[in-house]
Amino acid sequence: MTQKDIILILAAVGALVVLGFVLRVTFALLGPILLILVGYFVYRAYQNKSGGR
Repeated sequence: MTQKDIILILAAVGALVVLGFVLRVTFALLGPILLILVGYFVYRAYQNKSGGR
């Protein structure tokens, strides 16, 4: 096993760890982000209905 092989394996493991962390944070924030989006669309629909800006 050469040094390039070891570096490749360590890089792949590191990428999987970072990807797992990013996915965990994304799913943790998914609920609040969805609530904000729904509120934004309700606000936009209300503005359009009432002739706002």
